[in-house]
Amino acid sequence: MEKIVVTGGSGQVGYELIKDLVERGYKVLNIDLVPPKERLCPYLRVDITDFGQVCEALHGYDAVVHLGAIINSGIVTEEQTFRQNIASIYNVFAVAQMYRMQRVVWISSIQAMGFPLRGTLPVYLPVDEAYPVRANNSYALTKVLGEEILRQFHTQTGIPAVGFRFPYIIRQERYELILKNERRGKQHANELWGYLDVRDAAQCCRLALEADITGAEIFVATAADTLMETDSMELMREYYPEVPIKRAVNGHESLFSIEKARKVLGFEPKYSWRDMGIL
Repeated sequence: MEKIVVTGGSGQVGYELIKDLVERGYKVLNIDLVPPKERLCPYLRVDITDFGQVCEALHGYDAVVHLGAIINSGIVTEEQTFRQNIASIYNVFAVAQMYRMQRVVWISSIQAMGFPLRGTLPVYLPVDEAYPVRANNSYALTKVLGEEILRQFHTQTGIPAVGFRFPYIIRQERYELILKNERRGKQHANELWGYLDVRDAAQCCRLALEADITGAEIFVATAADTLMETDSMELMREYYPEVPIKRAVNGHESLFSIEKARKVLGFEPKYSWRDMGIL
């Protein structure tokens, strides 16, 4: 695969992914409604909820990384979030099928599994890909349905397809503010203190393009650690003593298991707040 389309390439993950791909010699097209702040590759203004525009934009490309979406619940109405996100997911996969593209990579979310928790306990810890889906809002529901679209797309076409359940994504310049406001106590417990550096999110997407994958695969991918200074086993005992523990975790290890991503993709998080001199 040499020619890659990135939908939503003007966003934070899109920027880092395009930078990574271009540096490695890929020919990349950024399609987005918003122009990029820095043009790293050709840009085309495309409304990905419009099937015809997606057809035109993806023609001649080998693979697509679908990042473009309303990125959370509460930004617009629940109805608009559902309608636009599902339309864009359908359009990208349908056009990829029509053109017999070699791979589709798409971003799901830990929200597909019911995080942040709303008055409920985790089913078990650490959380892995077998964890049951629980949609708490329309955004999360689009991720649950998107994962099913991904599986059905592969079943119908045989084209490899990859989805990532990402947690809260952090840009480098926001670490200190986020850690100051959110690291301690219950404020982040409903997301199990999980996070992912935007550069590692981009690494995941690039690895998904390059990995030897033949099926439809969903991966949990987070930083290797939590946002807390407290050891992870102690956090589980303090906040979730009733929750079954599938296996022990070491030190500050993330309560989201990234073992599958490590094994299949060769993913190894490169960035942690602990390496940035933030106290």
